[in-house]
Amino acid sequence: MAWSSGVWPPGASTVSDPEPSPLGRGPVTGPVTSGVALVDVNNFYVSSERAFDPSLEGRPLVVLSNNDGCVITRSAEAKVLGIPMGAPWFQIAGQAKNWGLQVRSSNYELYGDMSARVMEVLGRHTTDLEIYSIDEAFLTLHGTHRAQQATGRTIKATVRRNTGLPVCVGIAPTKTLAKLANRWAKGNPHFDGVCHWDLVPQDQRRALLRRLKVTDVWGVGTRNAARLNAIGIDTAWDLAAADPVLIRKRFSVVLMRTVLELQGTPCITSSESTGNEQVLFSRSFATPVTTLDGMQQALSVYAQGAASRLARKNLQGRVLTAFAGTSPFSTGTRSAPSICIPLPAHTANPLELTRAAHRLLPLIDEGVSYIRAGVIITDLQPAGTQDSLLTLDQDPAAGAGPALGKDTGPLLHQIGQRFGRSAIGLGHAGLKAGSDWTMKRDMLSPHYTTKWADLPLVKAQ
Repeated sequence: MAWSSGVWPPGASTVSDPEPSPLGRGPVTGPVTSGVALVDVNNFYVSSERAFDPSLEGRPLVVLSNNDGCVITRSAEAKVLGIPMGAPWFQIAGQAKNWGLQVRSSNYELYGDMSARVMEVLGRHTTDLEIYSIDEAFLTLHGTHRAQQATGRTIKATVRRNTGLPVCVGIAPTKTLAKLANRWAKGNPHFDGVCHWDLVPQDQRRALLRRLKVTDVWGVGTRNAARLNAIGIDTAWDLAAADPVLIRKRFSVVLMRTVLELQGTPCITSSESTGNEQVLFSRSFATPVTTLDGMQQALSVYAQGAASRLARKNLQGRVLTAFAGTSPFSTGTRSAPSICIPLPAHTANPLELTRAAHRLLPLIDEGVSYIRAGVIITDLQPAGTQDSLLTLDQDPAAGAGPALGKDTGPLLHQIGQRFGRSAIGLGHAGLKAGSDWTMKRDMLSPHYTTKWADLPLVKAQ
């Protein structure tokens, strides 16, 4: 959605609004205050590929999903060609050469490392950094509104210079408004990538909220949107003007907080905005797994992948669910085994999680073609809280084995970040993965930042 109508030049003077208005704090530029900045990398996967391959600039480029299945990211040039999001690759492969279309498999190692580099740069500009997703983070900024905007421009320039990635910055009194400001910065070139909500005239903000559907507001899903529409709340402006107490009674506390955020009252905490309800590590197999040994190795890799994600988020979990599945289109035996394992205590220990995931194996039927498997960790809490400091008892059902220290998970994550995920693993996950079931990535770009052999070379003429 392009938000360019009602163009507001960044140099224009702000205006005050005499009537009460659910638009956050007014456009005051003098007093020192705190603001929330949302920094978002533009077209992250595409931008990461272009950072190390300048020949891709200005050319249509798509990035494919697991096993090179479908399009999950499109450059602006690819969108002009009419390539839809989610288009199966086999349907457009025949036209790729005629279009001049460039294609890449998902290079998760590259994207993960580039994300870490961006977050490291962002951390230099604040003492309060909250990583929201692989390409987004919230920062707390202090100072006048003009000073916050200046910091936003510095952040944008620094990330571009140090990582090669373009970002947009939205700054506002609340996270919900910062989300809107960020999208506005992307859709209106006059902002030059940085939009401070409180420095935009209120009539412009009002016009924007009246143009936006209620589903354009962060955290409002289609189900709630239908119910809101039924009571006459159709736009973001309608929701911002709603009575928070009434919204709480008719919907939920969560939606009430969204209304308050639209009105300029910060009330979404870090745990609520990071979406830490679960950690999922799941992949489809390039070739079906039909043996217990193959499934055991896959579960080992996935459980330790989940442990790495827990370490990255500084979390620990109490419940592990392991699952596998056959194709819904298979003419053979249909099977979708799963098992839920309560752990003795909150943990991110990769050995404990691997042992728990292996308890799915008795439910696996030898000879059946499984096309996917995965591990879900739930009942999460920050690492270092009370029960996570307890020593886990050995689970007899999981088999005897030496206990690993609580730092094993973060250590494996750090090694994987530096040398690649396949550089180290415990047990079956330490074996070199076979090409029969591992993810298909035939158009994979080099691992520019995580493998010495793929390090870019610069030659002087």
